[in-house]
Amino acid sequence: MKLLITGATGLIGSSLIENAQKNNIKVHYLTTRKSMINSIPGAIGFFWNPSTQEIDIQCFEGVDTIIHLAGASISKKWTSKNKKEIFESRVLSTQLLKKELEENGKVKTIICASAIGIYPNSFHETFTEKNKILNENYLQKIVIEWEKESRKLSSLAANFSIIRIGLVLSARGGLLTKLALPIKFMAGSAFGSGRQWQSWIHISDLSNLFLHCAMNNWKGLFNAVSPNPVLQRELIKEIGKALNRPVFLPNIPSFILKIFLGERSILVLGSQKISAKLILKKGFLFQFSGLDNALRDIYDKKR
Repeated sequence: MKLLITGATGLIGSSLIENAQKNNIKVHYLTTRKSMINSIPGAIGFFWNPSTQEIDIQCFEGVDTIIHLAGASISKKWTSKNKKEIFESRVLSTQLLKKELEENGKVKTIICASAIGIYPNSFHETFTEKNKILNENYLQKIVIEWEKESRKLSSLAANFSIIRIGLVLSARGGLLTKLALPIKFMAGSAFGSGRQWQSWIHISDLSNLFLHCAMNNWKGLFNAVSPNPVLQRELIKEIGKALNRPVFLPNIPSFILKIFLGERSILVLGSQKISAKLILKKGFLFQFSGLDNALRDIYDKKR
């Protein structure tokens, strides 16, 4: 197998490349920064610019599997400019891949990243891949359009799948570092009611899932979450335990978060309890299915 990875220099992409190299899988990757072309030892980088629909077609040479992760961070302020970047980084990059694959031939496997933000907010319902999706907020709108474009790649590979990623836990960045920082300074607290469901996944399990999906010719839509989602207040307390810090401050009220974050407050107030039953049924084995073990692994490695 030879992989072509987009978004390779991000949190998920960098972990995936390390994992692939451990398994002696050759890797090509695409980057929008020319300075990053030779930045990953053992992998070969190529330049692309989805905004101008420019791409080095040599990136496809010998590649049989594409893992498409590219997309600007949704954690930045949702200004008009940033919203445009968040949207176009996903849609234009996917359109460029489609155009080039149509001209340069099909591949065996295409796996596209998505997000569990596509599901509605609920404190009670458990969502599966079969749930009907409604366009109720900006986050859902982005992911719906992202998946719509991704599905246009399905005719260009024998195996096509979309992976809806949950909250990724990693020592290198992402959600966990943002939540852990105030806890380290004894200022940790839950947001809103704290009863929001947090469907999470350890970064190692996520990169393993992508490779497992590729190696086993999966087709379809899959949730990339641990089988054990937790309430947000439990997540905050478990981070505190892992860091040996007490979490005793009262929750930050929802109205305050809405004042400071606006519609972006959905990122911390949203509640999605997502099922992992399908990937378990297909034989995927989690290394870190419990939150305590996942956090222990992450923070033991940092010490």
